Amino acid sequence: MNFDALFDHIGQHTVDGLAKGAIYALVALGYTLVYGVLRLINFAHSEVFMVGTFAVMWTWIGIGAGNTPSIGIAILLLVLGGLVGAAASGGTAVLVELVAYRHLRRKNAPSLVFLITAIGVSLSLTEIFGIFTGNGERKIQGMPTILNQSIAIDFLGVEITNLQLIVLAAAFLMMIGLDQFINKTRYGRGVRAVAQNPDTAALMGVNKDRVIVLIFALGGLMAGVAAVLWNMRYGFTRFDIGFVIGLKAFTAAVLGGIGNLRGALVGGLLLGVIEVYFATLTASKWEDVFAFIVLVVVLMFRPTGLLGESLGRARA
Repeated sequence: MNFDALFDHIGQHTVDGLAKGAIYALVALGYTLVYGVLRLINFAHSEVFMVGTFAVMWTWIGIGAGNTPSIGIAILLLVLGGLVGAAASGGTAVLVELVAYRHLRRKNAPSLVFLITAIGVSLSLTEIFGIFTGNGERKIQGMPTILNQSIAIDFLGVEITNLQLIVLAAAFLMMIGLDQFINKTRYGRGVRAVAQNPDTAALMGVNKDRVIVLIFALGGLMAGVAAVLWNMRYGFTRFDIGFVIGLKAFTAAVLGGIGNLRGALVGGLLLGVIEVYFATLTASKWEDVFAFIVLVVVLMFRPTGLLGESLGRARA
């Protein structure tokens, strides 16, 4: 293991890991919201993210966005991409709930049926996009370079790029906004009430179906923002891009405490840093291995995660 390569540039590797983990954290919020209310691992959420990446890409290409536009145009394209990604991913998430899960909930289907259905929806969406993208070749889809990468901050040898700053700022702002929405608003109180006791919440006048649609929409919105940040940062997508990213986001949710919104952020950032550290110590091809080793270790020794508080017990 190359410890010198890690410790000689530990600050730089930490920043790189935080920027990477911020995208995991946004996707992880969707897993956390659904699990916190329904106790359901929505494995189709990874494809909700994937749909967002394609929607943003098609929008940028459709309006004729060229490579490296001016800074003003780049900002407009990012805002437009964020709106489109949030709408596409949020709409997909709600559609999944209405078509795949609602009927099962009304029939009081066992948890295993929900799990199998989630996997089936995930595979179906993956195959649909695999068939209808890339002229059937299932190849990587490139997209316009919206913003050139440049050094925005150079502090004691640690270089933070403009793209990393945008990713981190967007992730924290979305997390703060979601946290305040859940903990401070009337709709958020409804979400927490259903998460804690759905029957009592119904007696108090809370519409459970509306709350569930809301959490799917919110989780999809976060995945849509993650999608535009991914497109900006990495510049490509693929029909199965959600598979590994979704598993890592789920790992982040478990690491922080699935059902805990702040835990999803902590877990995502921590997972990104762990990945970069181990990739530096060994080789980049091992980073996925270590990410899933982290999942196994957490489930063995700390199954409730680092923070461990469920959405139903979150304080206002």
